[in-house]
Amino acid sequence: MLYSDLGVIYASIDNEGFSEQTLQLIDNYINDILNGKTDLIQFNQQEHAGLCCAGEVLIGAYIVCDYARKSLEAGSNVGTGKASPPNWEIDELQEKLVQQWAEAKNLWSDTAEQDIESEYGSIIAQGAEAKVYYKDGDTSVIKIRTSIYATLGRAFESIVLHNSLFPETPMYVIGFTRDEDGLFRTILTQPYIGCKRLATKQEIDDMVAKKGFCDNYNGQGVNYIGDRLHLEDMHPANVFVDVISEKPICIDCIVKFIRK
Repeated sequence: MLYSDLGVIYASIDNEGFSEQTLQLIDNYINDILNGKTDLIQFNQQEHAGLCCAGEVLIGAYIVCDYARKSLEAGSNVGTGKASPPNWEIDELQEKLVQQWAEAKNLWSDTAEQDIESEYGSIIAQGAEAKVYYKDGDTSVIKIRTSIYATLGRAFESIVLHNSLFPETPMYVIGFTRDEDGLFRTILTQPYIGCKRLATKQEIDDMVAKKGFCDNYNGQGVNYIGDRLHLEDMHPANVFVDVISEKPICIDCIVKFIRK
């Protein structure tokens, strides 16, 4: 399957919504990505591996987000001198369509938080971006992650980019929900990391330097920049020293493409 076949998927969404045929076209494309027969041109080879690690649910949702953005751009006649649609409009349509797709695929839950608490117990950690659940003895945690990015599509990109940079803590998407405030949330699993202690600033600097990043705030900040990506929110609460390897490991951070 070639990249141009995305056009067939997009036309099917236009004409039929998320019909059985449309769902099958998306599934076929997901399988081609996972089997190495095609890829998404915005990701390089390392990032493509991160995409596959995120799983078929993330890939399908990302395809739907891409359709939403391109359909709005087509309606705005982008490329003929007119401005791109605002991010809020893109985000709103992406959330709407991903929810429709997820409901059609039985990947949507209206009671995710209650169900997860019932099985895993109460939250063990909560930050601006995620609620974290863990059951003693499990090898993974469950996260309900909200988007702090400009659009939902960029939030999904961040998962791909995290997986490519930090393959020891891959995020694997299993579904979607909305919280009690109506915020769209992604449900995912991630390996449980035993925390020996929080990483120091120097340990974080050394870790990201090996990946091609440097501190972009006079050596004092928690944000880094590389040739292609921004890496932000790399404070010790997001970077642990692992009990087993005794090396710093990034649990979560903000990662995004450098956009001009």
